[in-house]
Amino acid sequence: MEHAINADRFTADAERTGWHDQALWFVRVKRDRMANALPEWEALRTRAAAIKAYVNANLAELLERFETQAQARGIVVHWAETAEDHNRIVLDLLRSRGVTRVVKSKSMLTEECHLNPYLEKHGIEVVDTDLGERIVQLRKEPPSHIVLPAIHLKKEEVGETFREHLGTEPGASDPQYLTEAARGHLREKFLAAQAGITGVNFAIAETGGFVVCTNEGNADLGVSLPPIHIACMGIEKLLPRLEDLGVFTRLLARSATGQPVTTYTSHFHAPRPGCELHVVLVDAGRSEIAANPAYREALNCIRCGACMNTCPVYRRSGGFSYESTVPGPIGSVLGPLREPKKYHSLPYACTLCGSCTDVCPVRIPLHHQLLSFRQTLAEKKLIPWTKRVGMRLTGKMLGSGWAYRLTGRLARWWVPKLPRFLVYSRLNAWGKQRELPPMPKRSFRELYRIEPPDDRRR
Repeated sequence: MEHAINADRFTADAERTGWHDQALWFVRVKRDRMANALPEWEALRTRAAAIKAYVNANLAELLERFETQAQARGIVVHWAETAEDHNRIVLDLLRSRGVTRVVKSKSMLTEECHLNPYLEKHGIEVVDTDLGERIVQLRKEPPSHIVLPAIHLKKEEVGETFREHLGTEPGASDPQYLTEAARGHLREKFLAAQAGITGVNFAIAETGGFVVCTNEGNADLGVSLPPIHIACMGIEKLLPRLEDLGVFTRLLARSATGQPVTTYTSHFHAPRPGCELHVVLVDAGRSEIAANPAYREALNCIRCGACMNTCPVYRRSGGFSYESTVPGPIGSVLGPLREPKKYHSLPYACTLCGSCTDVCPVRIPLHHQLLSFRQTLAEKKLIPWTKRVGMRLTGKMLGSGWAYRLTGRLARWWVPKLPRFLVYSRLNAWGKQRELPPMPKRSFRELYRIEPPDDRRR
C-alpha cells in the first residue's frame, strides 16, 4: 500500500477534505482549552510517561500480579500470544456456551485482531454498539479514527445508511432523529444479546480490576444484561496501582474529546453473581516492541486520538489512507513495527512538524520515532528504488562542497529558463499543488562576500 496514492483519492473531494480538517481541528482546540485549564497538566503528562516507563520495564511481573489478583476475585484470565489465538479463545468461550448473538463496545484491539469477521464466519452475530462504530459496521467499513470512527461521513450519508438498514425516512439527516432511530435499533440488540464483549482502557495490577471508558454507556448496558462478559485487553494497558488510574482518567478525555472526564468510567473488579467475567490478555507483537529501546515508548499510547486531531496530514488525508487499524502518527509507528514491508510508506506520511509529540498525553516522541523509522526502512530497502536513488544522489551532493555550489548555481540559472510544462510535470510531484519559490540571483555565500555582517567588519 502507498499512503500518498490513497490520500489522493480522499483529497480529490475538496469539500470533504475541508470539513474533515475543520472538524478535527475543532476537537484539537477543545483539547487545548481543557489542557490550559489545568495548571498541573504538564506534570500529569510527565507522571503518566514515568508510570508507563515503569510498566514497560516490569511488564512480565505486573502481568503475573494482575492475573493473581483477578483470579482471586473470580475473573477468568486467558493468554493469547497472537491475534489468531485471541479470536480462537473468544470463539471457544462463545461456542461452549451456545452463544450466537453478541453485543460489543468499542475496542481497537478487536479491530486489530479482526474479531468481527472471524466470529461472523463461524455463525455468530456481532453488533457494535458504539454509535459511530455501528454506522461504519452497517456500511461494511472499518473505523477511520480510533475515537471518532465515522468522522469521515456527512450526516446525509449516515441518513442514507440508516434508510437502507434501519428503515428511516428517505432524505432524513437530522442528527436527533437519526440518533433516536439508532437507539431503538440497538435496544433490540441489547435485549437479545447472549454475551457482551468490551475492550479495556486501563487494568490495575494491584487489584486485578479494569476500567472501560465510554460516552454512550453502551459498554455498561452491553455487559449488564447478558450473563457473559468478555474483556479483550492488550498487555500494554496495565497500570501498577489503583492510585495511578486518576492520572490517566484526567488525561484521556481531555486529550480525546476536550471533556473533563468520559461520561461513563466503569470499573469491573469481579463477575456479577451467577455470571462470568473473562479477560483475554493479548500480546500480538507487543513484547517485541517492549524489548525495542528505540520504539518501546509507542506502547505508552492510551488511544486518545489527540495526535490524529492535530496532524496536518491525517486531517487532510483521512484515516483510510493509512490502511491501518490505528491510523495517524501513532499508527505510522505501530504499523511498521509489526509489518514494515506492508506499512513502509507511513513514516513518510509526516511533515515532522512535531505537533503530535506536543499534544501526546503520555509524551511519546512520535515525530522523532517517525524520523528514526525512515532510516530503518531505508536500511532494509523497503522504500521505492526511485526514493532510494534520489536520497543517495542528494546525500552525495550535500556532502560535497563543490557539488553543492555547482548544483545551486545551475538551479538558479537553469530552472527559471525552463518551460513551465517541464518544471510542473510528473517528474515534480510536489508541483501538483505548489509553486517553486523565485530563484535568487545570488547565493547566500555570494551575498556574504559582498556585504558581510557588521560584527565581521569590526
